[in-house]
Amino acid sequence: MTRARTLYSFTDLARADLVLDAEYAGGTVGTVADDPLNRLLPVGNQGGFRYRKPKGEDVRLVVLYTSGENPDWPDVLDEKTGLFTYYGDNRSPGGLLHETPRSGNVILRDSFAAAHADADARRRVPPFLLFARAKATGRSVLFRGLLAPGADTLGADDDLQAIWRSTDGRRFQNYRAKFTVLNTPVVTRAWIEQILDGNPLGSECPEAWIEWVRGRAYDTLTAPATKVVRSRSEQMPDDAAGRMILSTIHQHFAGRWHDFEACAVELWRMLSPNTGATTVTRASRDYGRDAVGIYQLGPAADRVSLDFVLEAKCYAPDRSVGVEDTSRLISRIRHRMFGVLVTTASVHSQAYSEVREDQHPIVIICGRDIVDILRSKGYITPEAVAAWLNSAFPPQAETSPTPTTGTDMVWFPNK
Repeated sequence: MTRARTLYSFTDLARADLVLDAEYAGGTVGTVADDPLNRLLPVGNQGGFRYRKPKGEDVRLVVLYTSGENPDWPDVLDEKTGLFTYYGDNRSPGGLLHETPRSGNVILRDSFAAAHADADARRRVPPFLLFARAKATGRSVLFRGLLAPGADTLGADDDLQAIWRSTDGRRFQNYRAKFTVLNTPVVTRAWIEQILDGNPLGSECPEAWIEWVRGRAYDTLTAPATKVVRSRSEQMPDDAAGRMILSTIHQHFAGRWHDFEACAVELWRMLSPNTGATTVTRASRDYGRDAVGIYQLGPAADRVSLDFVLEAKCYAPDRSVGVEDTSRLISRIRHRMFGVLVTTASVHSQAYSEVREDQHPIVIICGRDIVDILRSKGYITPEAVAAWLNSAFPPQAETSPTPTTGTDMVWFPNK
């Protein structure tokens, strides 16, 4: 039996510790005074980027709040790796990257710069606390963890990036920041008081934060999933814009389904940039195409290559990839190879279960994953996706008959 999460009442918030994945109730008056975060921490009652900064002093504490409901800016917590992706507060055109009302992007810039400096600089980095919306209605929040800027798997050029977006033809920049959730199950009220008093490395400071400040060592909280088979709802986007993106892809390749193979290769490359040259084979009689390629590991001067085979299925949302499809892919995986399955739909529960229970080395990229990949690359609307498809995979490329003989197409990594 699954135990219900810990719930802290609205009246107890001022004294409560921050317990990982505990729920903190909002008020019931129906005004901004119902906000639980301002009762938990003196950071204000509005916005996704909040902080405590005494006049004339450095920022002492930062709260990042995400509702998970903005597909244009998809903040994502990967519980398996302990990485959190957060988008800054310049989310509309008309202002420069660092000229935001709450100065959130300035705090991100300074914090990530200090993270890559020495221990004295990191001592001035405020602890970041992550909260998420608990329910579809009401103001309750979940505490999702203590964050440190950056990650031990990312370089200085990768953890904070200024990216371009456009709205109504107007371009602007915003930050995409990568944080690590530290292995700290409880942020105590005593440490919070020390932080607010300007003593973040006091006696109550968690060891994980001390280690990060002193040596930029990340004690990451990773939580591998106990369930390895995603349900159909978990495989498909839960927002209308995401479903429209998948529909756009499906309609673009209608009647020439084998062309989706090249698109699937590019989606895989977006997700896994270390992918090397990939060969897209000629169309088969059932209009399916396979692709084979290499994935490179290790330093640039001494790569180790793994072979993979890719199967693509451009299915309508109401269809699913079945056992026959996955068995076909499994049969093509040889020793020291892995498989990649890319589909605009979902994988049937039986097929998914057999792949995972038998431990076949297959990466499954389903409808929701495709939407997330495209959004991470800036294609956040159906219109933007359609423009990308028309440019990269134009329909006129298939005006000639499908060849039955000839050379396979080779797709090389983007330079």
